[in-house]
Amino acid sequence: MDKALAGVKVLDLTQFEAGTSCTEMLAWLGADVIKVEPPKVGEQGRWMVTEKPGVDSVYFLLLNANKRSITLNLKSDRGREIFLDLVKKVDIVSENYSLGTLESWGLGYDRLREVNPRLIYLTIKGFGTFGPYSKFKSFDMIAQATGGAFSVTGFPGSPPLRPGPTIGDTGTGMHAVIGVLAAYIQRQQTGKGQKVELAMQEAVFNFCRVATMDTHISGEPTPRRGNRVGAGVVGDIFKCAPGGPNDYVYMICTSPEMWEAMWKTIGKPEILTDPRFERKNRADHMDEMTALIESWTSRHTKHEVMRLMGEAGVPCGAVQDSVELLNDPHMKERGMVVTIEHPVRGKFTMPGCPVRLEHSPVEVKSAPLLGQHNLEVYGQMLGLGAGDLEQLKQQGVI
Repeated sequence: MDKALAGVKVLDLTQFEAGTSCTEMLAWLGADVIKVEPPKVGEQGRWMVTEKPGVDSVYFLLLNANKRSITLNLKSDRGREIFLDLVKKVDIVSENYSLGTLESWGLGYDRLREVNPRLIYLTIKGFGTFGPYSKFKSFDMIAQATGGAFSVTGFPGSPPLRPGPTIGDTGTGMHAVIGVLAAYIQRQQTGKGQKVELAMQEAVFNFCRVATMDTHISGEPTPRRGNRVGAGVVGDIFKCAPGGPNDYVYMICTSPEMWEAMWKTIGKPEILTDPRFERKNRADHMDEMTALIESWTSRHTKHEVMRLMGEAGVPCGAVQDSVELLNDPHMKERGMVVTIEHPVRGKFTMPGCPVRLEHSPVEVKSAPLLGQHNLEVYGQMLGLGAGDLEQLKQQGVI
């Protein structure tokens, strides 16, 4: 069968991560995502964080799989003319430039919808296009700080801590996918396009909505609890053998059945009748409970603990580092870790697509080289030939 989004065309003006993660997902699901990049240098993510000068960065490869790349100078009159011609032939334009940048080039949403009323226009900003903070620049960590993630991450008494996953960037990108697809479905019903707007701060706040529960109940800020869940629930991180920096598991018991299964697996069924660890008393004896559990987990590897507890019906996960994840047999069997062939770097192993559609499997392809698809895209969409492109190149347009 065709891919789920086969036939959907996207002009991708995004850079770095928040926007590129959205368009990568659209590309994985079958959309024809055409990355529009400045001539000669390309999108900043290609080179700002590379460990090999002159070679596209790993960062870029991770966020731009399955896309095509063209070069186009949007600061030139001819470049803007060509871009508007392309806009007429696509379904979606995505961008995450600083507020007002496209408008200063005469390519804002109002202009684009004039040439294509059915256009879905995705704009991602740190704080949105209006409001007191709208002119402020943002990156992932700024969004995480202002969206609430820092304040609830860390241990009691410690400073706020930046969460490792880039929920401000890729988290916003996944929210953007939802918005774009919703607008696309609505356009099928109405024939009308629309603007889809994402603010990174708001996406992070959405991830933190359950963390506001304390405030709703007490009126106070949600505290930092470290790895513990609170409320007398056994939920914490436990040391495992041989004692390396990531030799831990996270284990949680939310029901009497899990509680009983955990202690029986550990070999301490007597704890089940210990009054210190009755649910009403557990919060006062968490450190003692942690020590008892770790007296067992520290004699086993984290994967042994995960297997034994998992088989007993207790939710338990090994703390896996990035090397372990890229070599995880479970991930590989499910196709979440894939090895692709990059034209310069050669074999490259990376995370694949986490969304699985029964009738539209994802084939992960390498991120494109800069301008790799100029002849292909300009020929297919605008009828330009090699001679035309050479002339445009000489003029600094592509």
